[in-house]
Amino acid sequence: MKRLMIFVFMLAPFVAILSQERQRPAQPTEPQQYPARMTPQMTEFFTPEVKAIQPADVVGMPPSDAIILFDGSDVNKEWEDRRGNPTKWIVQDGALVCVKGSGVVQTKRKFNDFQLHIEWKSPSEVIGDGQGRGNSGVYLQSLYEVQVLDSYNNTTYIQGQAGSLYKRYAPLVNSCRKPGEWQSYDIIYTAPRFGEDSTKYFTPPRVTVLHNGVLIQNNVSLRGPTLYVGIPEYSIRKHGALPLVLQDHGNPVAFRNIWIREL
Repeated sequence: MKRLMIFVFMLAPFVAILSQERQRPAQPTEPQQYPARMTPQMTEFFTPEVKAIQPADVVGMPPSDAIILFDGSDVNKEWEDRRGNPTKWIVQDGALVCVKGSGVVQTKRKFNDFQLHIEWKSPSEVIGDGQGRGNSGVYLQSLYEVQVLDSYNNTTYIQGQAGSLYKRYAPLVNSCRKPGEWQSYDIIYTAPRFGEDSTKYFTPPRVTVLHNGVLIQNNVSLRGPTLYVGIPEYSIRKHGALPLVLQDHGNPVAFRNIWIREL
């Protein structure tokens, strides 16, 4: 028994050392890098899942998530005059046609950022010249005008021709079709944001326009609302969502296939 006790006491230090060795963390086989080495998976995300929509079968027709503003039938479903009454514009052969003196037509809905598709046609019979020829306008948030004009072989000031941001930016190119032919605008609009000062933009409105599929305004920044006379900066007033407006400039310009996607 005495010999056994002596053996146990002699063995104890070795047992303790072995236990300590087992408790020590395993040493890395490779030196650790700081910062850690990037892997492809670190920049690959699977949520939130991107919403799926159904694109149109034909380019220019509305996708499944679009709001149909005019489909060739009842204009009063989505549109009204400035006072909230039924518009005097008429529907003719599936198109919404401006009636001289009837005033603007505006959407009942209000919008901020959006993608807009709208098709328009100036009269096939050319009457007048310059700004008096097939004149109308698409007002984004009721304040910022994309000019509609028959600019086919028609000279006028460049910031007033078709596709201009009226009195601000001339189009990059003149992509007008002949009078009486249908044309399209695809417009990407980012509404302005305001800070504490209600008369200055925190970030200004920005507009991209494709005319008949051709890029003519490339994410331009607007200085203020559209004015015929004056300095736009002096007319800035804080606003939120506002209607889309089509201008009555006295010419029987026609519109069709109007749809919008809120962004």
